[in-house]
Amino acid sequence: MTDDILKGYRRSIDNIDAALVCLLAERFKITQAVGAYKATSGLPAADPGREEAQIARLRQLSEDAELDPEFSEKFLRFIIDEVIRHHRAAAAR
Repeated sequence: MTDDILKGYRRSIDNIDAALVCLLAERFKITQAVGAYKATSGLPAADPGREEAQIARLRQLSEDAELDPEFSEKFLRFIIDEVIRHHRAAAAR
């Protein structure tokens, strides 16, 4: 593998990482709006039924994309936990 080939791979990885950050930022903007809505509507911060459905859906998408579903579930659970933390903070305000 030449340095130019490695640089090309790394540029692609950097581009994907940038896209992931932008997507996560957009996702969290929306979930913050959901948290504010839940807080003003008296809804609970967590929705275990929705969370489990999302995890099942993501696991299936992962299998279809030939990505380790265990990894995907851990990733989504991390995001869900962070969203719930934000929702609880919004409710406490």
